[in-house]
Amino acid sequence: MFSGTMVALITPFDSGEVDFNTLEELVQFHIKSGIDGIVPCGTTGESPTLSHQEHRQVIERVVKTVGGKIPVIAGTGSNSTAEAIELTAFAKKVGADASLQVTPYYNKPTQEGFFQHFAAIAEEVDLPMVLYNIPGRCGAGMVPATIARLAKIENIVAVKEATGKLDYASEIADLCDITVLSGDDSLTLPIASVGGKGVISVVANIVPGDVKEMTDLILEGDFVSARKWHNKLFKLCKTMLTMATNPIPIKAAMAMLGMASEEMRLPMTPLEDSQKETLRKLLAEYGLNV
Repeated sequence: MFSGTMVALITPFDSGEVDFNTLEELVQFHIKSGIDGIVPCGTTGESPTLSHQEHRQVIERVVKTVGGKIPVIAGTGSNSTAEAIELTAFAKKVGADASLQVTPYYNKPTQEGFFQHFAAIAEEVDLPMVLYNIPGRCGAGMVPATIARLAKIENIVAVKEATGKLDYASEIADLCDITVLSGDDSLTLPIASVGGKGVISVVANIVPGDVKEMTDLILEGDFVSARKWHNKLFKLCKTMLTMATNPIPIKAAMAMLGMASEEMRLPMTPLEDSQKETLRKLLAEYGLNV
């Protein structure tokens, strides 16, 4: 159901408030770039620091701005199952095409707990669901066998695989037919080599067309040409990933490119000046006008 390049959209801020004008401009930019989908209120969208009201407002504004042109996969996950159900129901009500459900954080559920959590959301809200497996952020994650169990539920249609383990993607593809999407920009091509169908991308915030060129080639089966894009994107993706916690580097890059403010909410803090200089050189080497 979902494939290609979907952007993990930032949430722009201005003087402590969500900057809805810039949010709309970014959505329109991505639509014009030919992106395959937009994912608001995920990790890159700083969902943990959005109030419940802001979270709803961002989802609703993105859906309204997109106007049905491309899919919107709304981040509605929580470490509270009841809260995830409530937010997912809201996303469906305002017209989102799917939800992105992160593995519950801090609670550290068992594998049965993960299964029951996602199954309960799927039962309560009839909306396609993309599982988001990212143990590095959450303290625990699902094993492939649990994902395979969940894949038997009709409206659980995809998994954003962000464990950094290519073996996991291979095992998932072997165990079930769920769509596997990369959750790490640097692993989009490797995951595609074992059956992945695309990426929910951070770097697509600044170079959506380039990431889409790569995933289009992947979906066409032209891995030789896709590798050229992988090689071009790799240093940019990997350096930003290791420079600081996402979305700190991508917001700094967008500020340098005049796309949005680098403003974040605590506990996220900006790059150091020396890091900014490294990032500026990296963007220039890539060919971006900074």
